[in-house]
Amino acid sequence: MGQSFFSQRKYAIVGAGLMGRLLAVALAQRGARVDLFDRGPADASGSAARIAAAMLAPLAESTITEDSVVRMGIHSLPRWKELLGKLSTPVFFQQDGTLILWHRQDASEAERFTKHLEKNCLHNSLLTLPQKLSDQELRHLEPGVADRFMQGLFLPHEGQLDNRQLLAALLNECRHLKVLCHWDHAVDPEQLRHTSGYDAVIDCRGNGAKAHWNDHPNTLRGVRGEVIRLYAPEVKLRRPTRLIHPRYPIYIAPKENDVYVVGATEIESDDTSEMSVRSAMELLSAVYTVHSGFAEARILEMATQCRPTLKNNLPEIRVNKDKGLADLILINGLYRHGFMISPAVLDSALELLEQGQSNTALELGLTISSMNNNSFETSLCA
Repeated sequence: MGQSFFSQRKYAIVGAGLMGRLLAVALAQRGARVDLFDRGPADASGSAARIAAAMLAPLAESTITEDSVVRMGIHSLPRWKELLGKLSTPVFFQQDGTLILWHRQDASEAERFTKHLEKNCLHNSLLTLPQKLSDQELRHLEPGVADRFMQGLFLPHEGQLDNRQLLAALLNECRHLKVLCHWDHAVDPEQLRHTSGYDAVIDCRGNGAKAHWNDHPNTLRGVRGEVIRLYAPEVKLRRPTRLIHPRYPIYIAPKENDVYVVGATEIESDDTSEMSVRSAMELLSAVYTVHSGFAEARILEMATQCRPTLKNNLPEIRVNKDKGLADLILINGLYRHGFMISPAVLDSALELLEQGQSNTALELGLTISSMNNNSFETSLCA
């Protein structure tokens, strides 16, 4: 994208979670002047992106989401390598696939899951068929679980990154690129539009933007997620692992230095209070059945957060143009797939800012809607 185009422009970004930081860095790298506002501190402690496993798993997620999200995830995997390669601070990134496990009593559920994945691969040639693992193949791939499981499923090419390292690295890059950051500073994007000098104001506040989506047919809500971070030096899982279970399917994402992020719960609630006893017991009981070494793990953190979710569970970019005012761009609804799809949303937003439209959004099925005079027009990209 054109360096000269962005170097002549100034942008305000409201919300410094994952999407806000990615956009601030990308625009500043292209020569734009950027002001970044957030109602919280620089450590992103109030962001949904901080409470996440950051798995990049389009095939695994294809069983529960739309094809457009899967396509965004496929687009984003190689883009993550490019984006991370441009940061001055290293971020843990891994692309060694996803392991799927199940206990013997859940074999029928695993068979249905496998057939669903295979069907999705037939409909999308960019997906790679899952590989069925025998006892010996599982022992070679992930020896730490071979004593408890006799078979498994391997989804190649999928990945993960360290979400907290990434947020810190993006913050460091903002400072290096002289992005003007305003922490603990709540602002209204509509009011910023009246500030002289901005070419566009970009609202990336997630659930903080609910008031700006109340008049939209695709209303915004919070979906509660809960994760536990464990220090488990006796466990040596090499890649993200998912357990098929009828009551509490879990994921285990191994990070650096023997830290594991465990999660599963997804509750239709905007409650961000502490984790319930039931959720904690189910997560810890399930993770112990995967590897006995988790019995001696140390609980580093039990955390909850609400993921910003639109009515259709799909992301959307909303554009508001008014003569004489800076354009207002609202980006929201990344739901549980924020890390998996954010590079695709980033590329679409950058094209939209530069060209007034986005071929990437059109190709991937990311909706861009236009709002003028309080009415919504047919989506520009669908």
